[in-house]
Amino acid sequence: MLSYTADEMMTITAARSLRDGMTCFVGIGLPSEAANLARATHAPGLVLIYESGTIGSKPDQVPLSIGDGILAETADSVVSVPEIFNYWLQPGRIDIGFLGAAQLDRYGNINTTVIGPSYDSPAVRLPGAGGAPEIAAACKEVAVVLRQSRRTFAERLDFVTSVGFGAGRETRRQLGLTGGGPQLVITDLGVLRPDPRTCELVLTGIYAGVSPQRVRDNTGWDLLISPDLTDISPPSEAELTALRDLRSGGIPPPGTNVGDNAAAPRSAVPGPAVPGPAVPGPAVSSPAVSSSAVSISEGASS
Repeated sequence: MLSYTADEMMTITAARSLRDGMTCFVGIGLPSEAANLARATHAPGLVLIYESGTIGSKPDQVPLSIGDGILAETADSVVSVPEIFNYWLQPGRIDIGFLGAAQLDRYGNINTTVIGPSYDSPAVRLPGAGGAPEIAAACKEVAVVLRQSRRTFAERLDFVTSVGFGAGRETRRQLGLTGGGPQLVITDLGVLRPDPRTCELVLTGIYAGVSPQRVRDNTGWDLLISPDLTDISPPSEAELTALRDLRSGGIPPPGTNVGDNAAAPRSAVPGPAVPGPAVPGPAVSSPAVSSSAVSISEGASS
């Protein structure tokens, strides 16, 4: 029997949710790990977009930050930060946004700003918003990846950084948010999806060895359980090999045998140089989008 950790199960489950050919706006940390695993295995045509301006990045290991040089070195195109937000994200051209969180509530609202009752003097000051509020607002759908506990799955957020479904079904419409909101939450215990009527998160899938009661015990509110609760398949050997190669410093190019786990050096860029697609440069006046914004980090979801 294969041996694997809860984090490996979570990352592989998140990777499985991404389909070949999708455009994915990626946060750093757990979301980036899952997105790059998907591209290395079943979705070689997945287009990874980072808020630093890289489109079609193909890193051979998990990038350290949105400013990691490997993202630009392996990208099809590199554009300005305002263009990423004004032209690609805000008009709804991105299929899915992959985000982390420090706290999440029953309606998929996210906190990555502060822990504690005071913004000015918090118990913990987190990395902040970065591009997450706009990703949550405008992507066709959003997936959130985080470890589950009563601390992270909070009855009430200490700060609302990114709006999920607000106070319920009508909030996104009232706020004029054009994207589909959080459609999937992947944790180290299972998977949650919003109820189609109320938009409250419902447990829809669990991993081997995890009981519904254990998930409830690690949730800060009275968690709803789907009557059609499913058992999520454990990782395959190929998925585990690809993930461990990715973490250890190198993954084989998509389409190769993922069991061949010889790691490439940091400077190696898999495959030939691919000319970037023609990226339109529309004359768009930029709102206040900071080029120094920091993306969601795994530290915010620890």
